[in-house]
Amino acid sequence: MKILVTGGAGFIGSNFVRFTLDSHSEDSVVVLDKLTYAGRRENFKAFENDPRFDFIEGDICDPEAVRQAMEGCDAAINFAAETHVDRSIQEPGGFIQNNVYGTYVLLEAARDLKVGRYLQVSTDEVYGSIDEGSFTETSPLDPSSPYSASKASGDLQVSAFVHTSGIEAVITRSSNNYGPNQYPEKLIPLCILNALGEDPLPVYGDGMQVRDWLHVTDNCKAIDIVLRRGKNGEVYNIGAEDEHKNIEVVRELLRLTDRDESLIEYVKDRPGHDRRYSLDCTKTKDLGWEPEVGFETGLEQTVNWYKENEWWWQPIRSGEYRDFYERQYGKVLRTQ
Repeated sequence: MKILVTGGAGFIGSNFVRFTLDSHSEDSVVVLDKLTYAGRRENFKAFENDPRFDFIEGDICDPEAVRQAMEGCDAAINFAAETHVDRSIQEPGGFIQNNVYGTYVLLEAARDLKVGRYLQVSTDEVYGSIDEGSFTETSPLDPSSPYSASKASGDLQVSAFVHTSGIEAVITRSSNNYGPNQYPEKLIPLCILNALGEDPLPVYGDGMQVRDWLHVTDNCKAIDIVLRRGKNGEVYNIGAEDEHKNIEVVRELLRLTDRDESLIEYVKDRPGHDRRYSLDCTKTKDLGWEPEVGFETGLEQTVNWYKENEWWWQPIRSGEYRDFYERQYGKVLRTQ
């Protein structure tokens, strides 16, 4: 199978490419990525010389670039997305352009080129917050941020194309991912690197927000199974069903980095901050998938990866991310 992976230079996308090349010797992968701040060539280091891997620098909002990359592919998986909620609140336009219009461009190309299977990678955030119980795939969409609203719009476009254009497509919605190569604007890598640098660890509000933490390798395995076994037009939730309060995660990261809780700094809560996410993943498990990486093990492995790969993250903390962090939190980020 020849698979187009859009956003393949990002966190989950690059991990999926690595997983595919390692797990399916007969498959080849074409990556289309415009290399934004979170999409990095360094994420290709493990497989850039594999003859089954090809990279095209381009934007999913560019119809010609998309058609060039998708031509001859048997499947297309859309990882390309603006994903950071804080950035979406500050500058929502780019999220609408990329996550809404970009999805439309991909679906048009998949229809015209008769791609065998299109998979839209989405998020549990499209459901909004839930106090008790868990969301199923039939739960109503109730997004709370420009980011989640843009992802919900993309999901609805996929469903519409299945019904009106007859394309083969499925949607995955995963919980919070963590693991190697994650850009440090997200909670876990941000806190790891701040702890290592003895910078304050910012915690929104009271830190009691609850998230289900899914190791990126488990998500990649689930996406692979949905791609190959999922029923056309269906949505599949992917989660570890391993919920933790944000403040608990931060405290554990401090323990793993040998830092004390004096580094915790509570900051003003994000507008519209969802209190709890929770997914019922029975439907995906029925395809033969189970999460394998426990949170305690996965978190320790992740901390060790960042400790051992300063070459990967130091340029980020010294460059564009430093400026964003200082605008977001009003704090100077030490980079040495």
